[in-house]
Amino acid sequence: SFTMNTYLFTCDLMQFCGHSWIFTNMIIRFMSFGKDSLADTFYSIGFVMRLCQLLSVLEILHILIGIDKSRLFPRLLQITERIIVLFVVINSQEEVQGKYIVCVLFLLWNVLDVVRYTYNMLARMGIYYLPLTWLNFSLCILLYPLSVLAEAFAICVSLPYFESFGTYSVKLLFPFAFSIYFPYILKAYLLVLFIGMCYIIQNLFSERKAHLGTGNIKKKRS
Repeated sequence: SFTMNTYLFTCDLMQFCGHSWIFTNMIIRFMSFGKDSLADTFYSIGFVMRLCQLLSVLEILHILIGIDKSRLFPRLLQITERIIVLFVVINSQEEVQGKYIVCVLFLLWNVLDVVRYTYNMLARMGIYYLPLTWLNFSLCILLYPLSVLAEAFAICVSLPYFESFGTYSVKLLFPFAFSIYFPYILKAYLLVLFIGMCYIIQNLFSERKAHLGTGNIKKKRS
């Protein structure tokens, strides 16, 4: 319906504005301060990044209630891995926030999202600009694996701090003695992260074929 389409367009517009602001801020700061700006990335744009990632959780709800026809599981994996890395790993360890890998990770996320939400907004209006369509379904195949590698590197960088500070590690005494050592959970999650990456990449290739097939290109042109 027009109302639901307008609502989805507004959500995409909010995400586009947020990620565009982050991306522009990162570029301007780097041009102004050089390498010194990299270590300060999280402190300058971390709040807006957290808001954007929390807003992306709505996309799962949209798929569940049927107003968005995207596939649930691939989108759920992508959103979940960002939430875990941003809120559980980076946000909880101040020592990790100043690492260069955070800047690299934010840059990859924002390049992907600026293109994706631009494509989504135009698609809501029935506009399919072929170069943008090609970029949306091709760039993600290149940059998504790089973003997963950056996420994995950020987790590896955080492990010594989780081990030394004991963050999220708990010892249960009742009804029986049991310890949860969080670094072990993160190491196991690394395996899940790469398995999920393989599945999502396969899905990205399927989406690219569906949207950039010869028949679909001719149809959108007409």
